Amino acid sequence: MLLFAAKRVARALLTVLIVVGFAFAALRLSSDPALVVLGPDAPPSAIAAFRTAWGLDQPLWQQFFYYIAGLLRGEFGRSLLNGAQVLPLVGARVLVTLEIMLPALAIGIVVGVSAGAYAALRHNTPKDRLVMLGAVAGFTIPHFVLGLVLVLIFAVHLGWLPSGGNDSWRSAMLPVITLSTGWAAVLARFTRSSLVEVLGQPYIRTASAKGLLWRAVVTRHALPNAAIPVVTTIGFMVGGLLAGAVVTESVFSWPGLGQLIVTSVAARDVAVVQCVLLLVATTMVLSNMTVDFLYTLLDPRLRGGRH
Repeated sequence: MLLFAAKRVARALLTVLIVVGFAFAALRLSSDPALVVLGPDAPPSAIAAFRTAWGLDQPLWQQFFYYIAGLLRGEFGRSLLNGAQVLPLVGARVLVTLEIMLPALAIGIVVGVSAGAYAALRHNTPKDRLVMLGAVAGFTIPHFVLGLVLVLIFAVHLGWLPSGGNDSWRSAMLPVITLSTGWAAVLARFTRSSLVEVLGQPYIRTASAKGLLWRAVVTRHALPNAAIPVVTTIGFMVGGLLAGAVVTESVFSWPGLGQLIVTSVAARDVAVVQCVLLLVATTMVLSNMTVDFLYTLLDPRLRGGRH
């Protein structure tokens, strides 16, 4: 088990390092941050002084070395626009994003798993087809389209909810619904297909033949064995919600992490973008590691290191 954990941690660190290195190189090679911040009409002496002050005149490998050394000391850099420390800036936006991301994650899991299990237990019935029709619709509608439709219905025509901002809990309802709908639909489809496959296995028929109540057969035997693909999907949901937040926060003017990365990329504020990408990559890696460890709990065969 310790060897399994060590391999996963080493793989996670390598993945984060590759993502950070790629983002570091892409941000600097795509355009000159000095020209973006100061403008193309700035005097050459001012541009040269800016590059020197921020270390942009050094070779790329040397800049990357200093950046990694700073990360090891807990230094994430300063904003090129105002010189502020990046970590407090990103941390404040993360808290705002979590206000819609955590409820969206919870709603997506509860609604998606419940709907998928409901459809699987009524396989090939009109209720099953109706649930799957709703799941397909929820999965195919883009976030920005769903967000605009919700604004038109609940903010413009009915006037029940605000169309944007983060003044109160009412402002978070439309972004939460927008974020959770797509992933609830995905989870519903995965849960249904996995549970339908498990319910057709011989050991399920054997458990029923022994006289166990159908509810006990489903809860004790079917659901645990159908959980692995569902857990995998939930692991991907974390990164997917962060990606979806970029669009959703723009639609609803929600001042979170998604809005920050859009403005920072446009302004070529490389330190902020790097910090956000590092956070996203770390979150994805940690969620995948959590899924790996959950596999060992759900499937005892994986504990012996044979897979």
